[in-house]
This record gives sequence, C-alpha cells and structure tokens, in this order.
Amino acid sequence: METDNCRLASVLLAALLLPGALPAAESNNGPYARIAVLRPNDGDTVDFEAGYIRHLEWHRQAKDPWTWYGWTIWTGDRQRWFVYATFGHTAASLSSSVSPAEDERDNIANVTPHALFAGNALYEYLPALSRGTGIPQATPRMELTTVDLVPGSEKAFEAALGARQSALQYETLWFRMLSGGSIPRYVRLRPRPTLAAILESTSEQALPDKVIPLLAKTTTEILNLRPNLSYGVTVAPQ
Repeated sequence: METDNCRLASVLLAALLLPGALPAAESNNGPYARIAVLRPNDGDTVDFEAGYIRHLEWHRQAKDPWTWYGWTIWTGDRQRWFVYATFGHTAASLSSSVSPAEDERDNIANVTPHALFAGNALYEYLPALSRGTGIPQATPRMELTTVDLVPGSEKAFEAALGARQSALQYETLWFRMLSGGSIPRYVRLRPRPTLAAILESTSEQALPDKVIPLLAKTTTEILNLRPNLSYGVTVAPQ
C-alpha cells in the first residue's frame, strides 16, 4: 500500500494539466495515460469541432510532440460526447508540458465556449492483463468498457483477468485509474477495424464469471475515431 501511495502521489499533479507537450525522448516510454471527456453543448457540435481543430493547430504551432487521440462516442448515454486521450507517458513527463498557460488560454478561447469538460483522469497500463503495447492502434472503431469495483476487490479482479491473459487473441488494453473519479475503477480499450469485429469477438468481450460479484457498475460504449480531431495519430491500415 505504501508503494502504491508513492506512485499515486507522483502523478497527482498531472491531473491538473491541460494538454501539453512531452519531450520526444520520453514519448511512449511509460505506463501512464490521460483520458478526458468533453460534452459538446446542445446544438453546438459543429462549432465545437471547429474550435477543437483550431486548438489542435495551437499544438502544431507549439511543436507538441505528444500524440492525442480523438473519438466520438457512438453508443450509450453519452452519445456524441468527445473523448480525447494520450498514452505511453512516464510520471515525470506528465508535469513537463510546454506553455501550459498559453495552452489554457487557447482552450478557453476555442473549446470551452462550445463544450463542458466532463472528466479528466489518469490511468496506469496493466500489461499482465492485456494484449498490446499500452498505446492503442488507431482503428476506426474502439470499444470502451468502464468497470467500477466493490472497494477492496482489486487484487481478486486483477488476478482473475491475469489468469486468462494468455488466451487473448486481439488487442485488449486494461488500465487502472489512479486519479480522477470513483476508485477502484478500470477501463478496457479494444480497438477494432469495424463494428462487426467488435460484435464477433463476444468471447473476449465477456468478463470472467468469477469477477461478477466484484462489480459495482460496468458500462460499455463504442467509439468512432476522428482523425481530423486527433493530433500526431497514424491511422492503422485496413
């Protein structure tokens, strides 16, 4: 527990940061990810997207070496909300953003008039439960599963998932939330080329029966990648 507290303390400061820049030498070397959510104002989706594109241009002008994924939620109660994320960071690099004050000013000018910041959380990639690198392929579709656990059940949950890790056939990325919401929470990312590929992999989609008593709430959503609302992302070949 003491080790976990130290690890968490090292990244808490990053929860306050808006999108920034990471020195290129440190990019894609760490287990930490930031996943955030924007809710476009009702009837304001077109202006939101135009403003977000202008904000990404600020990142280009600032020579931001981070990669930022952008997705629109396609299914679920949060339909049409926007998810943006960055992966593969070290704890130290998350506090090394370039021009955070200017970044914030540009956000206020171009994004916040058209959307509400609805969530911002830090996660740690769990390779022992996953298949993949911790940096998702930029496929047209992605399944996002959010799992809230009964407090105190984390070790049993991770042990159950780890026991079947070797059976995973396709990219499946598990992350443990460190800061930004109700804990214990985990998210699973399953990038896929098509909706059919998501629906046809039901055997991998289902959680092990033994974890069912550990679950407080589970939500599954399908996201559409938005290349024009992403930055530095190389779309996976189809």
